[in-house]
Amino acid sequence: MYPEIFNSNIFTLLAEVEVGKHFYWNIAGFLVHGQVLVVLWFVFLVLLVFSLLGTKDAQRIPHSFQNFMESALEFVVDIARNQLGESFYKEWTPYIATLFFFIFGCNWAGAVIPWKLIVLPEGEFAAPTNDINTTVALALLTSFSYFYAGLSKKGLGYFKHYIEPLPLLLPIKILEDFTKPLSLSFRLFGNVLADELTVSVLTSLVPLIIPLPIMLLGIFAGSVQALIFSTLAAAYIAEALE
Repeated sequence: MYPEIFNSNIFTLLAEVEVGKHFYWNIAGFLVHGQVLVVLWFVFLVLLVFSLLGTKDAQRIPHSFQNFMESALEFVVDIARNQLGESFYKEWTPYIATLFFFIFGCNWAGAVIPWKLIVLPEGEFAAPTNDINTTVALALLTSFSYFYAGLSKKGLGYFKHYIEPLPLLLPIKILEDFTKPLSLSFRLFGNVLADELTVSVLTSLVPLIIPLPIMLLGIFAGSVQALIFSTLAAAYIAEALE
């Protein structure tokens, strides 16, 4: 009897969890996810403030915060250099760095800041990367980037790789171009959404202590997802440049 009551309570809590719901703004006839844009602008502002503080009064011997920002940049430069090589990493470092810091900021904004304290009429503030539209946009941008990389280096000869070494590989090569953005977008979206669902359910069941390790794990996982996405983006661009 008691297990049945416990299970029914769990299912009731699961039904009440509203992760992924949105409130909408009507802008020029288009419905946009309002809370996603608000958190995105917040992340943009934080990244801009960090950039300004890191470059203000820059010195040859860096002070503490400048040293922190330079270390973060060197980390991203290493990602680009390892994937793209010495010949191409410099021109693609800005894009790879932007991807990494943007995804990192979005994931941490959802995991660290207690957005649930702000009650909305519908939906809730959360990490922008728990919205499939955000992750698909990032994945499509990466797809355009590696097409641009290949065309800029090889011209129309870039498309020869679709029939090399055998013309029979053409359908597989085309399918591969569709699966790359799909895997990028759904991997990031699924991990962030699953983390927020887990924290929401555990907070409903045991509000005080138990969710804390899961929240710390979510912070770590958000950092890893930013690293994976930016590394794969650099690898795809390097593949197009080969």
